[in-house]
Amino acid sequence: MTALRRVGFGAFVLGLGLSISLSETALTLLTLLWLWRLRDPQVRAGARWPLWQPVLAFSAVSLISAVAAEYPSLPALSACKGLLLVAALYVTADALAGPEDAYRFLSALLVVVTIAAGVGLLQALVCPGTAPDYGRPGWLYHRCYRARGFFSIYMTLAGVLNLVLLANVPRFLPGGACTRWLALPWLVSLAGLLATYTRGAWMGFAAGVVGLLPGTRRGRWLLVGGLVLLGLAALSGPQHLRQRFRSMGDADDPTVRERVYMWRSGLAMWRQHPLLGVGPGGVKREYVRYALPEAVKQRTGHVHNTPLQILVERGVLGFAAWLWLWIAFYAHAIGRLRRLPVEAVRERTLAVGALAAITGFLVGGLSEYNFGDSEVVMVAWAIMALPWAIQVRESVHHLDPDVGRVRHGPESAH
Repeated sequence: MTALRRVGFGAFVLGLGLSISLSETALTLLTLLWLWRLRDPQVRAGARWPLWQPVLAFSAVSLISAVAAEYPSLPALSACKGLLLVAALYVTADALAGPEDAYRFLSALLVVVTIAAGVGLLQALVCPGTAPDYGRPGWLYHRCYRARGFFSIYMTLAGVLNLVLLANVPRFLPGGACTRWLALPWLVSLAGLLATYTRGAWMGFAAGVVGLLPGTRRGRWLLVGGLVLLGLAALSGPQHLRQRFRSMGDADDPTVRERVYMWRSGLAMWRQHPLLGVGPGGVKREYVRYALPEAVKQRTGHVHNTPLQILVERGVLGFAAWLWLWIAFYAHAIGRLRRLPVEAVRERTLAVGALAAITGFLVGGLSEYNFGDSEVVMVAWAIMALPWAIQVRESVHHLDPDVGRVRHGPESAH
């Protein structure tokens, strides 16, 4: 069974960057194996249960919201299937026995997404124009005007790259103990992120890098200088790249203006259903009734803002549970980081990288519904497991009573 778990986890990592079918199939297999192993009392005693309380609360509110929706509950319940992807958090925590495993996981994930980024760069370079499709092969010419790799749309590639890039940044800082050859895949992935022309992901990346500063003792100027150089490169790059970069704060930009219309419509929807929302998936059904006349899109499945989407579809109760999830993650990761000694380099790198990645994910979600993008959220759940992979040997550091010994129950969300 151990060999099967390793093969399954390898397939899961490969699928995260190259194929959602592969990643979901592998995740299903890993989840079943994990549940089967939990029959053993010793396995249950040593199992990790990251964030189980807020995950349970958010799942419960989502299901209640689906049942209470004004329209038939079956479509709303079907829309809750995305909750199953949280299994990525638990199977990753189960697969990573310590910092060494976590480092290998991040390296493998970086290599995999570099392949997707390389394909995205090729798409952007050979694309003849902005038409939706230029024929065969479809993986290269379909929507090739913005890098999308093997995903259906460029925003998904941007979201995945954003998470993996940020999780790996601390490894390249002074003292990060990173293998030098990984710098090239990281830079290729960064170029792929730029080639997606996805401004929300760019802002998320910048926010994640800035979020690294408080937890970085050395290399702060390297981070700041890197962001400045990246901005200058964007301003001196191709015309479309310059235009996208400059328009990020332009309220008159058509796509920015359209998002504002969506947010106003979303707030109007929430005011009509404040407690439990319109139900999961309800925006797709209800938006047409609330769309502003001046909006270009009169129908949409999401309002291009993750917190607002949660509020609209799950109401105040769902939004509170969703916030609890992130507060609990930050509290646990920061608390564990503070208990680590300076010499625990690998452990600190993993915690800081996870915090940076999730910060970038949340900031990127202010202009996209990335929490509803299966490919992106699976990577986010997997990276969120990293702080639970930090296991400093008790005999050496005597730091954390929850690390280095068998647990006898669910780990606290905090």
